[in-house]
Amino acid sequence: MLSLLRTGGQDAPEELLKRIPEVMPILPLRNTVAFPFGILPLAVGIPRSVKLVEDALAGDRLIGLVAMKRPDIEEPMPDEIYAVGTVALIHRVIRVDETNLQVIVQGIERFKVVEWTETQPYLKARIRLAPDQVEESLEAEALQRSLVQVAKEVINLMPDLPKEVGMFLDQVQDPRHLVYVIAANSRMDVAHMQEILELDRLNDKMRRLIGHLTQEKEILSLGRKITEEAQEEMSKQQREYFLRQQLEAIRRELGETDETAAEVEEYRRKIEAAGLPEEAYKEAMRELRRMEKMPPQAAEYSVIKTYLDWLVDLPWNRLSEDNLDIEHARRVLDEDHYDLEEVKSRILEYLAVRKLVTERGTEGEKADREGRNTEAMGAILCFVGPPGVGKTSLGRSIARALGRQFTRMSLGGMRDEAEIRGHRRTYIGAMPGRIIQAIRRAGTRNPVFMLDEVDKIGMDWRGDPASALLEVLDPQQNHAFRDHYLDVDFDLSDVIFITTANQLETIPPPLRDRMEIIRLDGYTEYEKLRIATGYLIPRQVRANGLREDEVTFTEEALRLIIRDYTREAGVRNLEREIGRVCRKVAVRIASGEAAHVEVTPDKVREFLGKPRFFFEAAERTETPGVATGLAWTPVGGDVLFVEATSMRGKGNLTLTGQLGDVTKESAQIAYSYVQARAEEL
Repeated sequence: MLSLLRTGGQDAPEELLKRIPEVMPILPLRNTVAFPFGILPLAVGIPRSVKLVEDALAGDRLIGLVAMKRPDIEEPMPDEIYAVGTVALIHRVIRVDETNLQVIVQGIERFKVVEWTETQPYLKARIRLAPDQVEESLEAEALQRSLVQVAKEVINLMPDLPKEVGMFLDQVQDPRHLVYVIAANSRMDVAHMQEILELDRLNDKMRRLIGHLTQEKEILSLGRKITEEAQEEMSKQQREYFLRQQLEAIRRELGETDETAAEVEEYRRKIEAAGLPEEAYKEAMRELRRMEKMPPQAAEYSVIKTYLDWLVDLPWNRLSEDNLDIEHARRVLDEDHYDLEEVKSRILEYLAVRKLVTERGTEGEKADREGRNTEAMGAILCFVGPPGVGKTSLGRSIARALGRQFTRMSLGGMRDEAEIRGHRRTYIGAMPGRIIQAIRRAGTRNPVFMLDEVDKIGMDWRGDPASALLEVLDPQQNHAFRDHYLDVDFDLSDVIFITTANQLETIPPPLRDRMEIIRLDGYTEYEKLRIATGYLIPRQVRANGLREDEVTFTEEALRLIIRDYTREAGVRNLEREIGRVCRKVAVRIASGEAAHVEVTPDKVREFLGKPRFFFEAAERTETPGVATGLAWTPVGGDVLFVEATSMRGKGNLTLTGQLGDVTKESAQIAYSYVQARAEEL
């Protein structure tokens, strides 16, 4: 608080006060305030200030000191300095060089500016002395004692100050002298010091100083506490270091290898660099201490090593930066997939929300984990559609558009809950679940994570994986996903989860409720043509070592492949058949039979053989007794050909094949119709 550079002078004699002129030169002060009784050194270098000091030396040596409102102004005008200052007497002037002076002044009395009279060559003002209003009362005595007590407490918290400073405060009897000495040496900015100078009542000055010193005491106490805690922690670390050195010396004397110590130190370094959250860090250090006390031959030693390897390898704080360029994302999605506008629109919406949240700093991004904005964190999408429509490949495109890592996990046939949550470490050969394993492979905490075939999860005596997925896919819970093996929370809220399914009926309702359903229906013939031309043919041409100028497909050939050689909602078999054609072409190119092959319908029949499907139902229904029916399947609609045969018997209707109830009812209606119109027919 206090600086012994300024201890104060004597009270101003009456003769000196009478010599104070009505109009006085004003010297602006930068970054300080002059108080009565105080001795103040000043560095003067501005030409007009130097002239002011020289003129004062030639006269009565009295000047007015007033603080500037803004310290960055070179030559302030009257409206840029305060209106209350201190009359000062110049004691000594030392010329540092040709342009700079060192001036020692002593504060005499407070004054207020009545009006400004001159601005050149330096400021002059008509002033009025403003002595402090001193009260002799019990309140004033109590305030003075409190001020001294608080000042001593602050001094005791500053070990760099000698104890004589506190004794000096006891010797000061004049309350005005005491107030100004403490104010001049307190850690206050110019505005607060000026505020104390401008107060008229001495009691008000003491109250304001007591409040400031009390706050300063609390700050110093807190700083001392922080310093002591830091020193205590440093002493603890030094003690551990010395003990560890002694332990190593003992091991060397016993002839024990120090490989274990080196391994422990390596894991300690990895743990410190892994950026673990507090819970995981404490668990890792606890296991490391156990490992340090074990011989390497112990079975538990390797178990702890494996556990620590998993902890330090997980991307606890590694996040890949999203590419929030909307046009880039639209271009990537269009390059990889034709149509699918609903899915593309949803991804662009997600990107737009993330971009606005990032740029504008909305409250959604700052929301607490308990009341989170689902648009600003990992979304959970479910692509539902028949095989071959591009559900899995769409996930890769989304990752590429966002600039994120992509990882995939197949859920088909999964029946063990531990595959999701992992095994507890009490079991031999325990490992984390496949969720944590996939995150580790991705290398970042925010990949695009595809859960394939979520509708084909099973359950048995080992548990229900679908129920375990509820925690993974719930935005309100997955920020604290707890794998049984790790047994610490891992944040999955930044992951974009994408699930795929062929049908919704087999997905449990609670799991389905946590996902945003997006349907990918089968493609029309026109869409298949566009997909084959823009995506499948170029890909198969490159895959089979061909160049684009060596093979071309006519539109009629593609229609023939779609109609007579594939019957699907997607395009997986279509790509397979195009690949077969490309391989036949590759044989001709490689053998030198042709330099270019145009695939026509005739070439398709030659390469692929007889058609496997009939496109036109009329060809089958020309024969009497053959009718068409419609069937629904998980992979799209299909046409059934129903054949009827009459024979001698008892008049019963016999149905063959695995027919649904609607088809059976339709056959019964047709049979009843024939019976009713038998004579006419």
